[in-house]
Amino acid sequence: MSEQLDLAHRVARAVRDAGGRALIVGGWVRDRLLGVDSQEIDIEVYGLPAETLRGALARLGTVNAVGASFAVFKLGPLDISLPRTESKSGRGHRGFTVTGDPSLPLAEAARRRDFTVNAMAFDPLRKEHLDPHGGRADLEARRLRMVDPDTFGDDSLRVLRAVQLAARLEFDVDEPTRAVCRTIGLDDLPAERVWGEIEKLLLLAARPSIGLDLARDLGVVERLFPELEALIDCPQEPEWHPEGDVWVHTLMVVDEARRRIDDLPRPQQIAVMLGAVCHDFGKPATTAYIDGRIRSRDHEEQGVKPATAFLDRLKVHTFDGYDVRRQVLGLVAHHLKPGMWRTARDGVGDGAFRRLARKVDLELLARLAKADCLGRTGDFDCSAMDWFLKRARSLGVEHEPPAPLLLGRHLLQLGLPPGPRIGRILRQVYERQLEGDVTTTSAAIEAARTLIADDRK
Repeated sequence: MSEQLDLAHRVARAVRDAGGRALIVGGWVRDRLLGVDSQEIDIEVYGLPAETLRGALARLGTVNAVGASFAVFKLGPLDISLPRTESKSGRGHRGFTVTGDPSLPLAEAARRRDFTVNAMAFDPLRKEHLDPHGGRADLEARRLRMVDPDTFGDDSLRVLRAVQLAARLEFDVDEPTRAVCRTIGLDDLPAERVWGEIEKLLLLAARPSIGLDLARDLGVVERLFPELEALIDCPQEPEWHPEGDVWVHTLMVVDEARRRIDDLPRPQQIAVMLGAVCHDFGKPATTAYIDGRIRSRDHEEQGVKPATAFLDRLKVHTFDGYDVRRQVLGLVAHHLKPGMWRTARDGVGDGAFRRLARKVDLELLARLAKADCLGRTGDFDCSAMDWFLKRARSLGVEHEPPAPLLLGRHLLQLGLPPGPRIGRILRQVYERQLEGDVTTTSAAIEAARTLIADDRK
């Protein structure tokens, strides 16, 4: 038994001893029935006033009250609340008046939940499941169905929750729920909340394409993401893309990318997945029929501007100090290079790898390029990306460019006064280092001496 579940049992016993009943609710119940481990446990307590509940919980540890009505308590990692009603009181997903009511029947309390599979409860002491809205049948049918058609649309975030949850669970969404989702306005959602659901879709679903396809059906792509909508029906040369248009290809690439990120830290995972989503944003503006074939010349560089707009819309910048935005734009601008460099007629020198490492993480680039190559129907040779990564690793630049050998202090020690000349000489010597002509600090200093002497002449 996990520590959280053990604490939940102790809470349930303390509540029972005080004359109430504690039920585990929400996603944990759903995941338990699916045989999936879930660490987030939420508890609703019936039959106890708020102050009585707080007193019972205080015997188990430090209790913090949340919300003006003190209807929710924090005990360690657990959220413990009274059953509550929500009434729409304003615009947006936060525009609700929440009222705790310990006498509320379970069926009424569960009515505020989004989907029936999230409206079940579990009594940890009686080992009993309670299912007031038919969630278990929907679980077995692998179906998402709204609990209450009259109130489902009050929270616009539920449309995006349907998108990411359907993908994570690989469930279908029933047609009445889809129909309501299509009518719900999404213009009240702040960027942070939209990104929160998109991140879950990209990182927690094994096949994010399920959610993206649903987002298109529900009108989310049309209403929120014009850069993605532009990919729909954008043609591609059948010889290289027999799978169809850029939208279909992007969904395949996103799924391939998802298979290649589990060993990465979260910020790098985000960078690769967003790179997969954005990598062909330049194609709609560059696609043309040339000499009887479909071409998208310079679509990598042309994709940077729409990718920037997409990231702006989601307010994606840095995560945990890692510049995700810079990496995503680098991935978009250079995603074809691993394949092109392998077949370059005159070969690609080490300096090119070192210079490219200044613009993007080469390992992330190789992973995205591999997903791009495999994200098609047909049989294609994708070994170039493995060659690219091996070459980058052999040079030690798979994550960053080489550190400069020559520093400003070296130039000051040579008697060069502070000023713009220092920056110019540092750049010149570093270029020689990238090319491989300067490999030691002493050689860098000697190169600087030569440049200084040439300046004096």
